[in-house]
Amino acid sequence: MTAFPERTLDIEVTTGDGGEVHVRIGGDLDWDSADDLTEAARVCLHAERPPRLMVLDCGALSLCDSAGLAALLMIHRIATAAGTRLRLDHRPALLERLLALTGTLDHLTGAGGAGAAEAPGEPDAPSTAGTAPPPPARPD
Repeated sequence: MTAFPERTLDIEVTTGDGGEVHVRIGGDLDWDSADDLTEAARVCLHAERPPRLMVLDCGALSLCDSAGLAALLMIHRIATAAGTRLRLDHRPALLERLLALTGTLDHLTGAGGAGAAEAPGEPDAPSTAGTAPPPPARPD
């Protein structure tokens, strides 16, 4: 018999002085935990005075499946409806790859220029994943 370790998602919510909410997520964002993250975000975003910015710190994320992606998309939808900007900070390679493969990178990170998003390791830097390099210069 093979025993599988219990996978959990750790969620830590802190509020900043400037109308910001920081949500640190660590562990597995999957079928079992996606609703927990969505509900934690929903509580913050449905407050009497929604935050102007919600930062999801994904630095300790170890897994994100399709249910996790659906949760991120739902949080983005709720944040947009509340007038709150969403930022995904410290995205691990596994999340970058999932967002790129599903075509949701620009939508969730604002990489197209609509809003600041953090590329892996660089605060407030727009992501360049999925963009083509400039064409080579032609000799005259």
